[in-house]
Amino acid sequence: MRDYDKDFKEEAIKLSYEIGPTKASEQLGIPLTTLYTWRGKVKKHGAIAFVGSGHPRLDPKTAAMRTLEKKIKELESANDILKKALAFFAESQKK
Repeated sequence: MRDYDKDFKEEAIKLSYEIGPTKASEQLGIPLTTLYTWRGKVKKHGAIAFVGSGHPRLDPKTAAMRTLEKKIKELESANDILKKALAFFAESQKK
């Protein structure tokens, strides 16, 4: 089984709409059923149809939200470390 990259799939789908799926599959040397599968994925998922193996299919808003949530956790952790350091140095100044 051959693996195809995202750009190839997108160009193959575009070509299939321009000249027809049968001619496109013959011209590109891919099975017609594969081309129909790719077209179905694009109809169902749109721009996020081909995310790659092992990657979740997330819409851009959800991906941005996850990124922001991760950043918030990192900042909260850094803030906690700074609070502990401040308490440590404030205690050492009292002595």
